[in-house]
Amino acid sequence: MSQNPPILRPDLARPLVPDTRRPGQPTIGMVSLGCPKALVDSERILTRLRAEGYAISPDYQGADAVIVNTCGFLDSARAESLDAIGEALSANGRVIVTGCLGAEPEYITGAHPKVLAVTGPHQYEAVLDAVHGAVPPAPDPFIDLLPASGIRLTPRHFSYLKISEGCNHACRFCIIPDMRGRLVSRPAHAVVREAEKLVAAGVKELLVISQDTSAYGVDLRHATDRGHRAHITDLARDLGSLGAWARLHYVYPYPHVRDLIPLMAEGLVLPYLDIPFQHAHPDTLLRMARPAAAAKTLDEIAAWRATCPDLTLRSTFIVGYPGETEAEFQTLLDWLDEAQLDRVGCFRYENVKGARSNDLPDHVPEEVKEERWQRFMEKAQAISEAKLAAKVGRRLEVIVDEVDEDGATCRTKADAPEIDGNLFIDEGFEGLAPGDIVTVEVDEAGEYDLWGRLAG
Repeated sequence: MSQNPPILRPDLARPLVPDTRRPGQPTIGMVSLGCPKALVDSERILTRLRAEGYAISPDYQGADAVIVNTCGFLDSARAESLDAIGEALSANGRVIVTGCLGAEPEYITGAHPKVLAVTGPHQYEAVLDAVHGAVPPAPDPFIDLLPASGIRLTPRHFSYLKISEGCNHACRFCIIPDMRGRLVSRPAHAVVREAEKLVAAGVKELLVISQDTSAYGVDLRHATDRGHRAHITDLARDLGSLGAWARLHYVYPYPHVRDLIPLMAEGLVLPYLDIPFQHAHPDTLLRMARPAAAAKTLDEIAAWRATCPDLTLRSTFIVGYPGETEAEFQTLLDWLDEAQLDRVGCFRYENVKGARSNDLPDHVPEEVKEERWQRFMEKAQAISEAKLAAKVGRRLEVIVDEVDEDGATCRTKADAPEIDGNLFIDEGFEGLAPGDIVTVEVDEAGEYDLWGRLAG
């Protein structure tokens, strides 16, 4: 039984639609790299193409052209994107590039001059124009039917719900605002309408994403339109009323975040916060151009947990940031000890083309970054192991992601797809199907995963 089902990986996603191509129908393939926000862009592009009469191919050979939706955030992601473009060119030959790396067309065409077109992030019309030029549409309105929920690249039972584009922060290590622009929030009524359609189509879990979820609606001055206010607290309440799990990602710890916690305690939205703290030492945070009140954050965390004891906190951190001293890194370890975060990811700092952090003095040697990363992950793993061990004997609600001959792969409310752990059921699972929500009794725990059996 796979502990990380490939079907859940956004960077390996393929359209989960039946192959119903009619003779002569123009066909497009899609490779979607990077984060869930890019995955939503891919879904929108494919939905538009499908509405115009294009079929969607699950492989290179069956496509008249291939769209590669790229990631350009880190140098390693840029290299992966170039590799994917090269693979598509080799296997198909007709490639259109879009996404974050598309903001640098000369960089792409310098490596792959044979690509048909390059467009930037969320430039849907430009992508469609490029597809029309490469493979003219030939719709048949009597045959080409589009599902009401559109084309999705995730399993049927969960879906990403993007509520805004861009970001107003100016973190020195990040170039997202340069690639995707400043914050642009979707109207709340449009988000809720999309969520309603998804739930009606069978989605059991809505994964709310943006670059800065807690800033949602700031650019709209939190306006109310058609009965829905553009504010994250109001939106969370609206989404929580639809009967599906609602999970919030990329939430900055603004003061108003505390207003979300009672909604979690009530069970309206999942008791899960994905907050990118990045570091804990005030000097490091200042060099990152991020809020530098780590001690105050500990007080906030304590208050959140007092209101909602089952709250799961996930975060990501950067070690080896320019100028990070051993004392600053030790502060981060001590902070992690006190914060006792449930789910933690960590990145070794790397330069990103165009980021202001590249010009900072005192870059940390690679071997020191690696040693600090190892120490950080050892501590995070020990915390995770202890927290999961405390769940043995408890009854938890889980959602089933995959069932094979070995068992069922599930997730608890504390686990987001792909980035967190799993709960495995290896007995009495035969009647389960993806999307089922069932109660299990936990009988074993590992470092990141749980095992359990269906509760009687």
